[in-house]
Amino acid sequence: MRLLVLLCILLVGMTQAAPTTDTTNATTSDNFKAPSFTTRTLWSIISSSVLTLFACVYTAIHPNIPSPKHSAHLHDIWRQLRMVIMALIAPELIVAWAMRQWFSADKTHSFFVLMGGFMLYVNGKPHRTASRTLQPDHILTLIRQRCIDVPILTADQIHDRSKGNAISKGLVILQVAWFVMQLITRAIYRLETTQLEVGTLAFAVLNFLTYAAWWDKPLNVQCPHPVYWKSTKSKPIMTPEYHIGYVCASTNDIAQFGILAPVLRPILELIGFPGIPTSRKLQVPTFDGSIELEQLHKHVLLLAGVLMATIFGGIHCMAWFFAFPTYQERVLWRMSAVAITCTPWLGLLTAPLLAALDASLTWFILLYVPYIMLYITARGVLLVLMFTTLRDLPHDAYQTVLWTSLVPHL
Repeated sequence: MRLLVLLCILLVGMTQAAPTTDTTNATTSDNFKAPSFTTRTLWSIISSSVLTLFACVYTAIHPNIPSPKHSAHLHDIWRQLRMVIMALIAPELIVAWAMRQWFSADKTHSFFVLMGGFMLYVNGKPHRTASRTLQPDHILTLIRQRCIDVPILTADQIHDRSKGNAISKGLVILQVAWFVMQLITRAIYRLETTQLEVGTLAFAVLNFLTYAAWWDKPLNVQCPHPVYWKSTKSKPIMTPEYHIGYVCASTNDIAQFGILAPVLRPILELIGFPGIPTSRKLQVPTFDGSIELEQLHKHVLLLAGVLMATIFGGIHCMAWFFAFPTYQERVLWRMSAVAITCTPWLGLLTAPLLAALDASLTWFILLYVPYIMLYITARGVLLVLMFTTLRDLPHDAYQTVLWTSLVPHL
């Protein structure tokens, strides 16, 4: 379905790519001839940016398999909406999630296990006492103990369950590549670029990293593969819990922070904070941190997350000297861009202090909540300014190089 939608939009983009205005040629020197220029409308600016933004925050996300209890279409929409909001507010968190799974997986089967692809069934139903999907070490343990048969699921069968393929992913990447290319062209010929396009560029850069890490991960798989528990009537003590242990309690220390808990838990789960039990009941948490990483990979993931946040904020700083409708909007943009660029480094520098003091989860949250709130506020301001500044654009913002409009795009 996604492939069909992308193809339809691409065809519409090809029909709209042809210019409708007269072009002009100009020469800037005796030996250099400037390209032909044409005009673009405010709608074309918004549509190309929003569609690229949609590709970055929706189609690039490869969610884990949902719980069998949540089969309703409305719940699936709400789950995707939450991830889109998270991608808009903290896109570097999505990239870090993808990189964490990439470090833990080396092929399609590994991704399928990490996203909750194998679920234990007892008497034909998901086992609700153990209440979790099976981790890679669980599967190996149960196979060695002859409690389950070896799951037979080929890579082709896994890909058949996936809603994405190389063609659909390639179309999205081509759209993002076109968007980046036309912005580079505008910079070369010193044409005004809008704040909306700069903000979309920041998402596009991180989008390439997300797709690279999740290229082999199946997309939008809705049902896990059942793994059936063998009957052990002669040994009643040999239950699944006996081999793979119990699930941690669902209540945890972070619940005491009320409305901040949904914001803090994804971050703490992703980094595998020891004070947060990562429940794997009938589905894998979105930002699952239960799989232990090598120490080197932990350091690489932490450094990569901070660098990605810096790059993301640095791209917004490119609009430092852009034209703004009012002085107040310019100041707000600059302050917010600096905030999202520097805040991750403040958090990184605070971490050694907490480690040296052997701080509890409560102290961790108390120190990091101001950083998180500042970051979220700055991101919200930038998202609003990306659209409000479109009301008064300079004349050069409506000009574009002719050949870029002839390239098929969304």
